Amino acid sequence: MTGINWHGIAAIYRFELARFRRTLATSLLTPVITTALYFVVFGSAIGGRIDAIDGVPYGAFIVPGLILLSMLTEGIGNASFGIYLPKWSGTIYELLSAPLSPVETVIAYVGAAATKSMILGLVILATAHLFVALPIAHPVYMVAFMVLTAVTFCLFGFVLGIWANSFEQLQIIPLLVVTPLTFLGGTFYSISMLPPAWRTAALFNPIVYLISGFRWTFFGKGDVSIGLSLAMTGLFLLLCLAAVAAVFRTGWRLKS
Repeated sequence: MTGINWHGIAAIYRFELARFRRTLATSLLTPVITTALYFVVFGSAIGGRIDAIDGVPYGAFIVPGLILLSMLTEGIGNASFGIYLPKWSGTIYELLSAPLSPVETVIAYVGAAATKSMILGLVILATAHLFVALPIAHPVYMVAFMVLTAVTFCLFGFVLGIWANSFEQLQIIPLLVVTPLTFLGGTFYSISMLPPAWRTAALFNPIVYLISGFRWTFFGKGDVSIGLSLAMTGLFLLLCLAAVAAVFRTGWRLKS
């Protein structure tokens, strides 16, 4: 049995990160400015009318949701664009004929996109410290949760990039599905504040479990238990892995 082609993985990984470095200013500056605006609008204007949620100052309460909002959006965008570009340019056939297994290809593209997502998340975390006092109750779990979330949604973005047949389609799912679910998933509020019927409906939103689990790593509390948050995130990760495996097994939209 042959070993893993680390040279091939590294080549794609470095290429994807080089594209990130070329657009470093816009890749990092835009989310940082957007996060700062969220703090001004929600943290100051609205936060001044809300004392605390579950004992956490409102400005600090919204930080985990803001970090995940940026990480999900950028992770899906980077991963989908990374694999869609070879399809669009026709170089996908060179990639498929290269001495790289499907696993190695996924490690390279998803690893690069997840790295970018992690960098962005840490930059926004540092930015948040400029606005609010932000305790981190479980720093190791926080980093682990960021990695798990980044990998999971970059896998989702990878599948999205294979599914898309145009640049417009790349934007449909992030804009019309992921972003609304994130805003409705407890980014700016606790779902315990909702009426019972809406609270029950919110539990069908997978983003609720991501934000709740990530918020637990900061404050030691969330809308649902940390075990349930990890289980739901792990389930979504397995679904994404199954989708990627099916794509490479059938060649769906890769070889057509």
